[in-house]
Amino acid sequence: MKKVIGFIKKELMLVVSLLAAVVSLFITPPGPGLLSGIDWRTLGILLMMLCVLEGFKKENVLKPIVDLSSKLRRMSTLSLFLVFGVFFTSMFVTNDVSLIIFVPITILIFRRGNKEKYILPVLTMENIAAIRGSMLMPFGSPQNIFLFGQADVSAAHFMLHMLPLSALSAFLLVVFVLFLYRKDPKEEIETDNGADTANEYNAPKKAAYIIAFAAVVFTVVSRTAYWYIILAAVIFAVAVTDIKIFKKVDYVLLLTFLCFFVFSSSITSNEKIASFLKEAVAGREYWWSIGLSQIISNVPSTIVLYPFSKNFAGLIYGADTAGLCSLIGSLASVINYRIYIREYPGKGLKFIGVFTLISWIFFLLVVIPGMLLSNWPFY
Repeated sequence: MKKVIGFIKKELMLVVSLLAAVVSLFITPPGPGLLSGIDWRTLGILLMMLCVLEGFKKENVLKPIVDLSSKLRRMSTLSLFLVFGVFFTSMFVTNDVSLIIFVPITILIFRRGNKEKYILPVLTMENIAAIRGSMLMPFGSPQNIFLFGQADVSAAHFMLHMLPLSALSAFLLVVFVLFLYRKDPKEEIETDNGADTANEYNAPKKAAYIIAFAAVVFTVVSRTAYWYIILAAVIFAVAVTDIKIFKKVDYVLLLTFLCFFVFSSSITSNEKIASFLKEAVAGREYWWSIGLSQIISNVPSTIVLYPFSKNFAGLIYGADTAGLCSLIGSLASVINYRIYIREYPGKGLKFIGVFTLISWIFFLLVVIPGMLLSNWPFY
């Protein structure tokens, strides 16, 4: 029993997603359309990114960013650098990728500087930055990619509609960071960067992982239909470079994503559920998007609700706000959670507690502006 409880604490998101998938299969028995309803492209991109990032860590590819961060001595300045590093990179490489890049760096720097008490609040603000920064661009998040593909608007028109909420979020993040260090705005951090230099000059391996990363970014940004070819190429490149990398990949995260997609595919194919959503969603897209995302996350909920929506703005604003309510609200948050508990086993509930408190305060500040803007027609 202790082992079962321990597993649930460690892999809480996997347990939730697995239960959701199993329940959905009872609601809608598996059929031929189940596998086709799963977003294999997203899973493939995630697998590539997890492999590449493990290579980055082993070969110290991210060390220059760590070095740059470590030159910032004030905690407030350093935290702003990290939070807005996530905010702006999420616009171009999606919110989940930006977290995969910056969360390990944040943990590393704060550990070395003996500032671990700030890790959880800063990671939560990075999570918010990933969700709210990525909303500006058509390719900033999986739900934006999907909805932009459905909308007959230009990228500039899309960004114009997303700019007010993104700018408001940037301002609030500055306020949140400064409030965190209100007791000592000049608090400093000392770091030692001499520890991880063993592989610093392994140029061929570094180059291989950087090229592989560029291939992943191209796959995300270009929305190429030939993603599976790039997936095969990246997997082959990683295997040739260092096959041991595959032992370190977080396959639990992949399984968590898969379970959520199974849930989404199953309930969408149920005629009774589809009929109910058609009547219930129209005119209430904003709140439905936020609410349903707390059950199946914002990417699957966006796919589920789009066919039944009339207010495009309400749907996309809700999807890009839903991740502030709970871990399940955004799969990017699940990534943040997974990275943290791998470094701090058994502290998942503590992460959820801090995450929920800070995210809900932020949510309450932006939810009404989002609702008001949802009345601004996208097209």
